[in-house]
Parts: sequence; structure tokens; C-alpha cells
Amino acid sequence: MNDYLVTPIEFLKGVGPKRGELLRKEINVFSFEDLLNYLPFRYVDKSNYVKINELKSESTYVLIQGKILSKEVVGAKFKSRLVVRFADETGEIDLVWFKGVKWINENLKIGEDYVIFGKPTLFNKSYNFTHPEIDLASEAKLQKESLFPMYNTTETMKNKGLTSKAVSKLMQTLLEGMYSPVPEILPESVLQKYQLISRDSALRLIHYPKNQDELVRAQNRIKFEELFLLQMRVLKQKTQHKLEKSYVFSKVGENFNHFYKENLPFTLTDAQKRVVKEIRKDLGSGFQMNRLLQGDVGSGKTLVALMTMLIAADNGFQSCLMAPTEILAQQHFKSIQKFLTGLDIGIGLLTGSTKTKERRELHESLQNGTIKILIGTHALIEDTVQFQKLGLCVIDEQHRFGVAQRSKLWAKSQFPPHILVMTATPIPRTLAMTLYGDLDTSVIDELPPNRRPVQTLHRYDNSRLKLYEFIKQELRKGRQVYVVYPLIKESEKLDLKDLEEGYFTMCAEFPRPEFQVSILHGKMPQTEKDLGMKLFVENKTQIMVSTTVIEVGVDVPNATVMVIENAERFGLSQLHQLRGRVGRGAEQSYCILMSSHKLSSDARQRIDTMVKTNDGFKIAEVDLQLRGPGDIQGTQQSGTLNFKLADLTKDERIIRAARVAAGLVLDEDPNLSQPRHQKLNHTLRKMFGETVWSKIS
Repeated sequence: MNDYLVTPIEFLKGVGPKRGELLRKEINVFSFEDLLNYLPFRYVDKSNYVKINELKSESTYVLIQGKILSKEVVGAKFKSRLVVRFADETGEIDLVWFKGVKWINENLKIGEDYVIFGKPTLFNKSYNFTHPEIDLASEAKLQKESLFPMYNTTETMKNKGLTSKAVSKLMQTLLEGMYSPVPEILPESVLQKYQLISRDSALRLIHYPKNQDELVRAQNRIKFEELFLLQMRVLKQKTQHKLEKSYVFSKVGENFNHFYKENLPFTLTDAQKRVVKEIRKDLGSGFQMNRLLQGDVGSGKTLVALMTMLIAADNGFQSCLMAPTEILAQQHFKSIQKFLTGLDIGIGLLTGSTKTKERRELHESLQNGTIKILIGTHALIEDTVQFQKLGLCVIDEQHRFGVAQRSKLWAKSQFPPHILVMTATPIPRTLAMTLYGDLDTSVIDELPPNRRPVQTLHRYDNSRLKLYEFIKQELRKGRQVYVVYPLIKESEKLDLKDLEEGYFTMCAEFPRPEFQVSILHGKMPQTEKDLGMKLFVENKTQIMVSTTVIEVGVDVPNATVMVIENAERFGLSQLHQLRGRVGRGAEQSYCILMSSHKLSSDARQRIDTMVKTNDGFKIAEVDLQLRGPGDIQGTQQSGTLNFKLADLTKDERIIRAARVAAGLVLDEDPNLSQPRHQKLNHTLRKMFGETVWSKIS
């Protein structure tokens, strides 16, 4: 069986060298095994025939039996099309082919009985079928209780005759030649406990299920396997982290205590206190800390990270904080510098725009230990950046950094440094179990006591005059306002209000000298950006017209209104991040979502969700349902969530079962060295490489 499955794909009957090259290039099918694992994306019930007069505009794929009345090739040589008039006892329709015209025309016979299979489309008030499958009625098989598989194919494949139907025929040939069962991966104990069918049965039934029950059993088995293998990797990494020796931060000393007693601007929330205790326990254990810190914008994650860095300093170690953008790195630097007033703690900032002379001085201070805390962007991972004694790495929004980038940071320390990962994007439980399942998790689930929840309102474009009156009321109270646009310049394709037009409108509606308006976007020179932010922070401008660059990096407690234009064009996560820019002071703040009346159902659900809740975790759950896991957190980059069938939005029950099952197997056989786990061990190493037990989170 193993020899059969590793056979190069061109040796399958019906493939050959040319088709083999096409399958390799277009869908990464190199071997029989690759084809076996190329799963249908949906199924069509071919057990029921319909009549032409039963067709509806929303009809999916259907079967019709009838006769060919006439056929005609229309158009010039390269733009020709074949139009066939097809009828049953209830009516007539057109069948149209734009490709393979000559061959199809020669093989179809007027007056013969045929069966067509395809999807009807409405054109000029009558139905037609474009490129339907067509077979002689005498040869067509009526498959009772049979679901027919549909396979994704590219345009290039279709042009070369490799349609979904052709792929299905190749799959039949492959399965007919599989005389031995596909080797099992999952332990027998897992199969029995969760009543799963064998891998062999699942892979045969997933392509040709006789009924819905068989299909569901096959899908559940394949989903479970995908999630189980990932959880094996994640849990093994987590075990590895817990066994990884690291520096012991045994004391909480003068820097931490001075900061806690003298510098803290407010009392820590209970959630912050709980998280600090969890971190202190990790740091004193002698093993590497790998902790994920989740919390909404404004919940005080940076403060917790700073207190962790002070513990490192009290124990003679340096820390670094890596942020994904210069704006965020600068914001962290400024806020931490302000927090540390009066403390003798060296702090540095390193970004791509740090000048050569400053870099030289900074490198020297790092190596002699003068700098205890270094904040920066990916510039921190450059080879020239060397620490005297790095003991702690704080990573902000880790999904924006690749594994290779993070590993370079770890390599700057003699032993693996302690790791604290922060994210302001709440992660749904199912995603956290997969993407960050190897990390211990802490959640700051309450805001500081002086914060009021932001009130979110949805308004349509025709209520703009009322909006301007409301903004004037807030400005005359001494408050400030953000107005966010999705574009910088007008787009011909999208009917959006662009930033430049918005800026001029706001200047006209809020004239000087009573009001001052500034503009900010990503394509401005850094000096202009800095000046624009400085003027707004100092309340020298009251209205900031901006693109989403203010999503991170601007902290203005006096700003109480966030207006988001064309809110329907933003994702939920982005809307939530933008809203987090207001509500940072003690006054009531507002987020006003502006849109046209034309809203898709998804856009309406996003806006309704924002109006109903400020809970980042609820928002993340809806976001996951709407967008899928591939977009959230940039997880597609990680390569860990490219599932064939498993769906994190729908399969929470299977995810939890797979995690429990993986935990039980690893408890019993941590290194998968027992004979019954050899196939599983081999599969994991093949999937994830020898780095399956990688030390990098």
C-alpha cells in the first residue's frame, strides 16, 4: 500500500506526463497519496431528476433527461460557441459551450435522449446551461442515494479538460487500484473512545459517500485527525517549554517596589494583580515562561509588561519589547519613559529610522548593561544588536512576526529568555487552543475603574448635519475628535469618501479660529506625522482626520468622539481597535459608525455587533464566524491552520475532544516511543519536520 500511494501521479491511468505536470503545478498533487487527500469541496445529489418547468432561478446543480432538438455553431472561429436546443415534455432550454466546441458538436446527435447535469442561469428571461455535463441516457447511471463529489479546479485545468468530473474519474481509478487499506495513524484507544471510523474508510467514503450519514462520519474522522495532529504538536511544545531551563528571577526588588509605591498613577485592577502573580510564579520557577497576555485596548497590558521588566532589572537582567510598527514602538517608549520618571533605569528605542550615531551609542549601552529596557521594531533582531544579559522578551501582537524573526531574538540570550506575548485582539477560545495552545494564557478582563464604556452609535449619511452639531457640542466642552476614513485618495472603483475630501469638508464645517483640524495618513513623511500627532496630543488641534494609522500608537485621554466613515468597509477587529482610541479618560466617549443605507448582511452584522457590545471576546467570536480563521490574527502565515475540512468556527466540540485525546496520549507516552505510536510519530515529523518538538512558540 505504501508503495502504491507514493507512486508519482503521472503513472495513474488517465494522467500521463502532460496531465501530471498540470496537477503538480496547479493543485500540488505529486503522488497518488496527494490525489487521495485532494478532497471534494461539496457534493451534489444525483439521485433526483427535475423537469424543465421546475427550474428556479436559485436552483443548484440539477439533472434533466430530454432530447436534442437542434444544434448550431454561432460566431467566428476563435469566438465561436455551440448552442444546443434541449427539451423534455415540459419545456425547452438552451445548452451553451464556449470551449471544446468542435469535439462536442461532432459527438452530439439530434433526436437522441441525453441526461444533462449542471447549474441553470437566467438569461433574457429564459434558462440556459453553460458547459453542462452531458451523457447519453442509455449510458447515464441513476445512482440512488448517491452524493456526487465536486472538486476545485483552476481555469488552466478546465481549459485542458481537467474538470471536476475528470478529477472524479481519476479518483475512481485511484480507489479501484487501492487493494490494501490506508495505514492507520490514530491510536486504537482513540478510535474506540471517540467511535471514529478507520482512516481507510474515511478516505474512501469522503470521495464517494452513498448517503449523508456516511459523509458525516467520514468528515468527522478527517476533522478529528487534522485537529488531533495539531494538538499533539501544540501540547508537545507546551511540555517542552515547561521543561526548558531558564533564568530564575528570585526577588522583587527596589525598582519594582519603588515603582509600585511611588509611580503607579492608579490602583491596579484585580485582573492586573492576578496576572502579575501568575507571571511572578513563572519567573521564579527556574523554567522558561511562555505566557500569552490578552486584554482589550486600554486594559493595562503595557503596565503589566513594564512591571515584569522591572522584576528582570531587579534580578540583574535586561529586557526587550518588540512591537510591529514604529508608531507603536514609539508609543510604548514614551509611555514607559513617563512611568519610569525618578527611577534609575536605562531605556532605549531602536527602530528602522534610528540614526547611525544613536545606534552606535545604543549598542554600546546595551553591551555594557547601561540600558536595562530596549524597545523597538524588528530592528531588534539585527545581528549587530547584542545584549549583555537578556532575560526577558516581550512581544506585542506576535502574529505580525514570523517564527524565524522571533527565534533570532531568543538566540541573543545564553539560555532561553522568558517570553511574554501581548495581544490587544481578543482571541476566541477555539483559535487560542490552536494558534497559541502551547502558551499559558492570562487575561486582563476588566478596565481601570475610571473608565466608562464607549457608547457606540450607527448613523446613516443623511444624518450628517446632526452629527456635526453633536461634534460641536463635544468640542465646546473642550474635548477632541477623531474622524477616520478608509482611503487616502479617491478610488474610481469604490464609492468612498476619501480622506482629502473629508479633510476639506471638516475644515469648512469647523472653521478657524474656533476649531483647528489636522490630517494624518501613512504616506506622510515621518516628521509631518510626528508634528500632526504632537499638535493633537497637546490639544492644539481639536479634530484629527486620519486613516487607520491611529488604530495603534495614539493615546489621547481628552479625545471622546471617534467617527468612522464608511464603517461597512472595515472588519470587526479593526472597528474594535479603532474604538479603543477613545474612552481612555474619565469622560463619556462615543464611537459613531457612519454608513450608507446599502449594507450587505455581513456589514450589517458587523455594525450591529459593535453597537451591541464592547466585549472584545464576543466581537472576536463573531469576527471568526464572519471571516474564518484564515484572516484573523494573520494565522494563514503561520501555516498551522491550513485545514482541509476542520473549521474553527463550527468544530469547537471536535477541537476540545482532540485536545483531550492528544493530552492522554502524551501523558502515557511523552516521546511517542512505544511501537503502537510509531506511525503517529512518523506522521508528525513528516508534517512538521524534526522541529515538531521545536522550542520556539
